[in-house]
Amino acid sequence: MSVICRPARAADLEFADALVVASINDLTERHGFGPMAASSPPKFQLFSMKDDPDGLWVAEENEQILGFAWSWVCGDMWFLAQLFVSPDQQGRNIGNELIKRTIAHAEKSGASNRVLITFSFNTVSQGLYIRHGLLPRFPIYSVGASREQLLAHLHGPRYAVTPLTLEAATLRRLAQADERILGVSREKHHRYLISGGAATGFSLHDGNDWIGYAYVDAGGHIGPLAVMEPHAMAPALRTALYLAAESGASRISAFLPGTGKAALDTAMALGMRIKCPMLLMSSREFGDWAQYLPRNPGFM
Repeated sequence: MSVICRPARAADLEFADALVVASINDLTERHGFGPMAASSPPKFQLFSMKDDPDGLWVAEENEQILGFAWSWVCGDMWFLAQLFVSPDQQGRNIGNELIKRTIAHAEKSGASNRVLITFSFNTVSQGLYIRHGLLPRFPIYSVGASREQLLAHLHGPRYAVTPLTLEAATLRRLAQADERILGVSREKHHRYLISGGAATGFSLHDGNDWIGYAYVDAGGHIGPLAVMEPHAMAPALRTALYLAAESGASRISAFLPGTGKAALDTAMALGMRIKCPMLLMSSREFGDWAQYLPRNPGFM
């Protein structure tokens, strides 16, 4: 039988996640970084499917999933969260067939900007994306440190915090912040995170001034994080790192844009080290990346 591409179903998502994890680890091991991905419940994929089922596709043969593509839309931005083909099935044109479906999703959405985050050493995929109008913009570094090492260096100004809630005023403030920093509202994604989407959110305060927000998960990972002014990034990151250390996680991690000097300087001064280089690609430039830290390559 030939490979077919079809809309994904909820029952496919755990199998798709296993394929994505295997594909990522095959890639990172071949490039000397070792295995970097681990399976997790596909909560955000399921959320995206309920929000917009046109964004998720599988390629299958004989009822076996060989490839998976997933994209979501916020306002004027279309984001390709994942596009992976099983390592033993590459070279069969499966990736090209999947990207046709994702590009059709982008066109249907009417979004003027198309965005993704990929591994900087994944040159084959970058060529594919460039041919579809997405150009490399800047690196994003996955950084990390042990909790003990971080606490030994974690000194300096921090902000006061209060938990994020689903109150209308809070969601409106978060949406306005994202519109100012990224150019699009991500209110639905804040709803997802705040209502139990694998991270705890905090408002950041300097006295009576609202500075921005930060999310921290139980595994010690930070993001997304956003601040209203560039000068607030260093104390905001220190605050988030402190919250992550308080969680008790053995390692603390974050994704830092290569154009964000304050975040990079702060992380390096605190002993964090680069684990893996990634790359943001888009059809046009957007966002103030001195004021925003992505959560991961699928969430942005």
